[in-house]
Amino acid sequence: MRDKILNPLSTRPHILITGQPRTGKTTLIAELVARWPDRCGGFLTEEIVEKGRRLGFRLRTLDGRLGILASIHLSSPYRVGRYGVDVESLEKIGVEAVYKALAEKEIVVIDEIGKMELYSVRFQEAVLATLDSARRLLGVIHLAPLPFLHKIRLRPDVALFEVDGQNNERIKKEIISLVEAKKQ
Repeated sequence: MRDKILNPLSTRPHILITGQPRTGKTTLIAELVARWPDRCGGFLTEEIVEKGRRLGFRLRTLDGRLGILASIHLSSPYRVGRYGVDVESLEKIGVEAVYKALAEKEIVVIDEIGKMELYSVRFQEAVLATLDSARRLLGVIHLAPLPFLHKIRLRPDVALFEVDGQNNERIKKEIISLVEAKKQ
């Protein structure tokens, strides 16, 4: 997949980053958030690692709230691989952070829009509300060929960037340029 902006005439395109696992998607989002801390709200995901072994994922809102998204220790009817997904935590922490950002911030950060998160209808609604708002979405979207994700990728107001671990700095510069471009 080449870097692409599907509708370069859009004055406020939504920016989504995709790529294989462990290519630096969340790191790139965190670097961008650090550049615009007062403009951003929403959440990031982090790996939970113990003794070099990934045990799950946590949510961290940009205003400091924490929650577990998924864990190998979690018993849940919602599963992705070996991880049980905590939909309630996603909704109470992640979805609330998205709606708070929609009300208060210019850039809504959602890391990530993927298989685990799609178990929540409220999460899907929050993503669509962000995409249909006057706010800018800055997020990560999973590569999975799922219909919900596919529809988002095809939106004319979405700029989609694929990182591979080697092109991350170049893509970061392109995104900064896109966000900081003067409105015409």
